[in-house]
Amino acid sequence: MTEHQQQGQDGGITPEVLKSAMKAFKKRLKLTVLDEDSHLGRGALSGGHTGVFAIQPPSQFPREVWEELCRQGKLRNSGHGMYELAKGEQDRAGRRFI
Repeated sequence: MTEHQQQGQDGGITPEVLKSAMKAFKKRLKLTVLDEDSHLGRGALSGGHTGVFAIQPPSQFPREVWEELCRQGKLRNSGHGMYELAKGEQDRAGRRFI
């Protein structure tokens, strides 16, 4: 996305960009969890879910977008460039992929 597409009239990030970024984040999180669960070598009796909660966000959006989503309470910064869904977003997602 270009800088012009990401910013609204007042220089803020548009709601469409935030929605698109959140959708991309959830998709990447889901794929990361599925990838982790698909590895061979798991114990036959260890059918539990993985411990994947935080990921590095998609790089097509700038850091400001992720910080804004944290400010809005949709994501939580886990440190070292990693983000996770905020508690309310995890509940809304029905924890389908975590």
